[in-house]
Amino acid sequence: MNLAEAIIHKNVEKHPVKSAIGFKKKDGTWKELSWKKFAEIVFKTASALKDAGVRENDKVAIYSDNSAEWIIFDLASMAVGAVTVPIYSTNNAEQAEYIINDSQAKVILAGDQMQYDACLEILKKENSLQTIIVSKKAVWIKKEFSSFYLEDFIAKASPKLEICKKETGDTATLIYTSGTTGTPKGVILTHGNFLKAFDAHFEFFRFKNFEEELSLAFLPLSHVFERSWSLLCLYGGARVYFLEDTKNIAKTLEEVKPTMMCAVPRFFQKVYAGVLEKAEEGSSLKKKIFNWAVETGKQIAELKRNEHPIPLGLQLKESIADMMVFSKIKEKMGGRLWFLPCGGASLSPEVTLFFESVGIHITVGYGLTETTATLTLFPLIHFEHGTSGKPLPGVEVRIGENDEIQVKGNGIMKGYYNKPEETRAVFTEDGWFKTGDAGKFDEKGNLVITDRIKDLMKTSNGKYIAPQQIENLLTNNNYIQQIVLIAEGRQFVSALIVPNFEFLKEYLNKNNIPFTNWEETVKKDQIVNLYKEKIKELQEHLSDFEKVKKFTLMPSEFEIGTGEITPTLKVKRNVVLKKYADIIEKMY
Repeated sequence: MNLAEAIIHKNVEKHPVKSAIGFKKKDGTWKELSWKKFAEIVFKTASALKDAGVRENDKVAIYSDNSAEWIIFDLASMAVGAVTVPIYSTNNAEQAEYIINDSQAKVILAGDQMQYDACLEILKKENSLQTIIVSKKAVWIKKEFSSFYLEDFIAKASPKLEICKKETGDTATLIYTSGTTGTPKGVILTHGNFLKAFDAHFEFFRFKNFEEELSLAFLPLSHVFERSWSLLCLYGGARVYFLEDTKNIAKTLEEVKPTMMCAVPRFFQKVYAGVLEKAEEGSSLKKKIFNWAVETGKQIAELKRNEHPIPLGLQLKESIADMMVFSKIKEKMGGRLWFLPCGGASLSPEVTLFFESVGIHITVGYGLTETTATLTLFPLIHFEHGTSGKPLPGVEVRIGENDEIQVKGNGIMKGYYNKPEETRAVFTEDGWFKTGDAGKFDEKGNLVITDRIKDLMKTSNGKYIAPQQIENLLTNNNYIQQIVLIAEGRQFVSALIVPNFEFLKEYLNKNNIPFTNWEETVKKDQIVNLYKEKIKELQEHLSDFEKVKKFTLMPSEFEIGTGEITPTLKVKRNVVLKKYADIIEKMY
C-alpha cells in the first residue's frame, strides 16, 4: 500500500474533524488543521505536482527547515507515486546541488531565501531541476525562472485525487546519509519499509489511546529519525506540531505542551546538566531536598521498571518529591512529556535513570538511515539502562566478525541509489546488513553498542579505545559542549574540547575574570585548570589508559557549515583531525 494512502485515508474516515497537524502562524499563534483539511491540502498539492508534469517514480526534493509545508509536500509527492528526496536545510548550495543532480530531482520545495537562491542557481544550469516551489511568501522569487509560491502553485488544483497504487517493495524516498565519512549516498527506502516498521512499533509498545498524543517535530524532518517518528505519529492518528526554528525549543515546549518528542542525546545531556548545576547553586537545604527527591524517584522508577507494587509510604514520598522538585522540571518541558524516543548516539545510564526518576521515559533506541531508523529500543518496562534495548518485531540481529552488529528485517533498505558496489559492500553473502557498529548482547538479550568499528582506536601501547563512550561521559558535564578524542597510534589519549560558552561566561562573571575574546580566554590558566579539575573528576572510574591526559580548549564550536559536524550534530572525526592537525601535534 502507498504510505500516503495508509496515513490519510484511515484517519480521514475515522476522525475527519480531529486535528492532524499544528504550526505557528505569522502572528505567533499556533494553528491546527483537521484531518479533512490536511488531506485536502495534501491532495491539492499532489494534483498540482501532477499538473506540473511529475510522474510516478520521478524525484521530488525538499530543501527546507521543518514546517507544515514540509510534511504536506512529502505526502503529496508519495501520493502521486513520486519519490521524496529530503535535503538538510543546513546543507550549503554545493551539497544541495550534488543531491539534486545525483537523484535527478525534477521539482524542489525551498524553505527560505538562501535555499531558494541556491535552487535558482542549480535550475539555471539546466540539469534535471525544472520547477522551484517556495513555501513562504516572505521569500523573494524570480517567477520567470519557473518559480512559484506553494499557495499559488496549488490554488487552482483539484482536491480530488486517485492515490497512486504502490507495492511493498516500491521506492518511497531517497535519504542521503549526512555521512561522518565520504560522499553522501542515497538510501533507498520503500513504502513497505515504513509501514512494516510502524506496525512493529505499535505491536512492541501496545500504546493506550495513541490518538490522544501530541508530538513536537523538533529534529530535522530531513533525517530518518524525525521523519519516521512524525509519520508514525500521523499513521497512528496522533497530532504533530512542527517547530521551524529549533532555537525556540524551550519556549515552544511550554506553549505546545507535547506528550511525545524524539530527540538526540545532546538534548537530554543539556537538560540533565542544567538541572544538576541549578541544584548545586542552591542552599544546603535545597540541595538536600533535591537529592532526597531524586533518590525517592529512583526507587519508584526501579519498582515501576520491574512491575513491582509501590508501597503506600513510598507513594506518599513520590507525591511530595513531585510537588517540591519534579513538577518544576517537567513544567519547563511543557508539563506533559512522558515518552521521548532517543537515538543517534549512546546516552549514559545516569541520564536515563535521572529522567525516569522524574517520571519521563526516554526510549533509547538504535538504528541507521539504512534500517528506516529503529532496530532495537527500550520497552516501556523491563528495559536495562546503559543498553540499546531489544529488537523490534520483524528485526533479527546477530553479532558478526569484529563484533559487528548485523541485521535483517522489515526496515532494511533496498540499497544505495545508483551505487551497486557500495550496496554489495554492506551486505554479507547470506543477506545480512553490516551496520559498521560494534556491539554485544547482555544476558537478558539487550543490545549494547560498544562503538563504531571505524572509530575504534588503538594506542601505540596496543590498547583499544572506544571514543564514543568516553566522549559521552565528558559531554554530560555542562561546561563541555563538544569533544573529539585522539588516540590512534598515540602513546596516550588527548582531546579537543569545545567549552559550553554560555556556562563558561557565567563562570567568568562569578569569578571576576575579565573577558576579551574566546581565543585568549580559553588559554588562561584559571580556565585551563577549571577544565583539568572537571575532566579529572569525570573520568575517575576509567582505566588509566582510557583517560584524557592532555587537551586543548577550542575558541569556537565545530560547525555544520564548515563540514566539521553533520546536521545531526555528529562530529566528522576525519575532517576535524585533518583541520586541527597542528594543534593535535602540539599535545604530543
